Amino acid sequence: MKQQATVFVIDDDPSVCRALQLLIESVGLNIETYNNAQAFLDAYNPAKWGCIVLDVRMPGVGGLDLQDTLPERGIHLPIIFITGHGDVPTSVRALKGGAEDFIQKPFDDQTLLDAIQRAIRKDRDSRAADAKRAEILSRVENLTRREREVLGLVVTGMPNKGVAARMGISEKTVKTHRARVMEKMQAASLPELVLLAEAVGICKPIVRAE
Repeated sequence: MKQQATVFVIDDDPSVCRALQLLIESVGLNIETYNNAQAFLDAYNPAKWGCIVLDVRMPGVGGLDLQDTLPERGIHLPIIFITGHGDVPTSVRALKGGAEDFIQKPFDDQTLLDAIQRAIRKDRDSRAADAKRAEILSRVENLTRREREVLGLVVTGMPNKGVAARMGISEKTVKTHRARVMEKMQAASLPELVLLAEAVGICKPIVRAE
C-alpha cells in the first residue's frame, strides 16, 4: 500500500499521548492522538489504515464501548488496548471482541511496538484481501446470467456433459460459455477458476489432503 500506516492513539491522559507520540514516531510511523472516543470518530478518514492504541477507561465513551461501536461505523482497524486498571473480565471482553492485544501500564516500549507492528501487518493483509475479493467480484459481475450458471456448476467439478444436461443446453454451448467464463475471470486453468470462486463464496473451499 502506498499510503503509510497510521497509529491512532485514543487516551484521555495528555502525558500518555505525548509519550506514545515520541515512541511511535521514533520508529518512523505516523501517529494521530485523540483525548476521547468521539474526537476520533469525528475525525477518522476511512482511507487511512493502521491500528488503534486504545485506553480502556476514559470519560464518556470508554474503550470497550468504542470497540463495540467501531464495526457499526464500518471501522475495522485492529485494536491494542492499554490500561492501568486491567482485570480478567475486562481483558476477556476486549479479546473476545477482537482486540489484538491487551497491555497493562506501565509497559515495556518494545512490547507495545511489537504489538503495533503485528496489528499493522494484519490490517494491511486484510485490506489487500478485501481489494482482491472486490476485484474478483467485479469479474463475476461481467459474466452473463448463463455464464454465471456455468461457472457455478463447473467449479463443483461437474463435466461439460453434466452441465449441459442440468441446464438443458448443448455440450457445445457449454464449452463456449466455459471458454468465455475462463477469459472473463482471467483464469488460466480450472483449479485457478475454483480458487477464484472460493475467494468470493461461489463455492465452498475444497478440503485438500496434506
